[in-house]
Amino acid sequence: MFGTESSLSMFLNTLTPKFYVALTGTSSLISGLILIFEWWYFRKYGTSFIEQVSVSHLRPLLGGVDSSTPSTSNTSNGEADSNRQSVSECKVWRNPLNLFRGAEYNRYTWVTGREPLTYYDMNLSAQDHQTFFTCDSDHLRPADAVMQKAWRERNPQARISAAHEALEVEDCATAFILLAEEEATTIMEAERLFKQALKAGEGCYRRSQQLQHHGTQYEAQHRRDTNVLVYIKRRLAMCSRKLGRTREAVKMMRDLMKEFPLLSMFNIHENLLESLLELQNYADVQAVLAKYDDISLPKSATICYTAALLKARAVSDKFSPEAASRRGLSTAEMNAVEAIHRAVEFNPHVPKYLLEMKSLILPPEHILKRGDSEAIAYAFFHLQHWKRVEGALNLLHCTWEGTFRMIPYPLEKGHLFYPYPICTETADRELLPTVFHEVSVYPKKELPFFILFTAGLCSFTAMLALLTHQFPELMGVFAKAFLSTLFAPLNFIMEKVESILPSSLWHQLTRI
Repeated sequence: MFGTESSLSMFLNTLTPKFYVALTGTSSLISGLILIFEWWYFRKYGTSFIEQVSVSHLRPLLGGVDSSTPSTSNTSNGEADSNRQSVSECKVWRNPLNLFRGAEYNRYTWVTGREPLTYYDMNLSAQDHQTFFTCDSDHLRPADAVMQKAWRERNPQARISAAHEALEVEDCATAFILLAEEEATTIMEAERLFKQALKAGEGCYRRSQQLQHHGTQYEAQHRRDTNVLVYIKRRLAMCSRKLGRTREAVKMMRDLMKEFPLLSMFNIHENLLESLLELQNYADVQAVLAKYDDISLPKSATICYTAALLKARAVSDKFSPEAASRRGLSTAEMNAVEAIHRAVEFNPHVPKYLLEMKSLILPPEHILKRGDSEAIAYAFFHLQHWKRVEGALNLLHCTWEGTFRMIPYPLEKGHLFYPYPICTETADRELLPTVFHEVSVYPKKELPFFILFTAGLCSFTAMLALLTHQFPELMGVFAKAFLSTLFAPLNFIMEKVESILPSSLWHQLTRI
């Protein structure tokens, strides 16, 4: 025992101030490198690398259980329903107002050299095209057989070439659709191709309608022809809207919704709402909202924020935050504020784009409801409608942040909607081009503990290195006292072990 103490004392006495400078300098360097890496990883992926590794790899090895996964034994029916809703809400939806690839997305690429669509987004579109535009009976139509291969092509030029090949066989509606979407460089050219597609699509629809009850194969063919016809008419209405013929577009959308009332998957009512807002026909906008803003129907940013815009329009021109703080909110102002809170709770990313606190980019072809992708798609088309209503953006600016004070823990509970899904950030990073767009994250992520810890460690060790360099003798005394205190528990344990073990065995151990 005395030999161990003398060895420790000799070791401490031989340490010079240079050793402490080197020790603290090395520690500061290592912690600084960890800090830089953690900060870079957090900025790129939105999470701490050390935290992610510990939760994903170390925790299962230590027998930990992920608290975010509810067990079936102790989960109530209400919690299970909430979980199912959360998972279903993370479903990716087709953007009702998606742009044309050839006439709009490609134009952005020509000007900036950047790709506005991610591979994940375009892959989802390819799956949509195969679902809506193909069926098992395509071999009965030679042109459709060619187009079935075209929709599976990943190369744009190969798809366009296949569409031209199909048109050499016969007038094919889906071939015209592909050329209008991807080859046409202007909206007018796209509209011309869609009109040709409409003529071919109506003929196929009438023929398959007569045979739809003759077997499952013909039913699938009729379902496909119906999807093709609805898609063509909707895109023609969007062409009219983009070319300034808004009233014509509204009529086409209304007729389409009357003709195919069950095909709600296309969300044509959102196109209709945007066109009616352009016409400033707010009474008709309210009528559409009354039909689709129902408790049993899925919500969207378009529905929630359009409802808030109509409520804000009634009071925004005379609204003053100073006057409201003195006299309190009137009933109409309270309704407007509550509508804004409802909209912000559904999608908290939208206000920053409407208030131009964050730059807009071209909307993706798919959106995630309540996510950043949906916020971009909404603000891209509806910002002008908010600007047109005097004082609406001012009212939004004064009130939208109050939602977060009403819901202090948005991931754990909701006030008007079920809790905000935690899967939105991951899906938005796949849908949006993160190369030139910083994905909006809600709730705002704070710096991880590991980054703060490494920053503090870096500062502390750097300060120790500086003090040791300036006051070597004094810091040497402090270091020896600290190490002695650190080894005191070890000495106590060794004394206990020595008192228990036989002296002969203890001498052998200490010799080792």
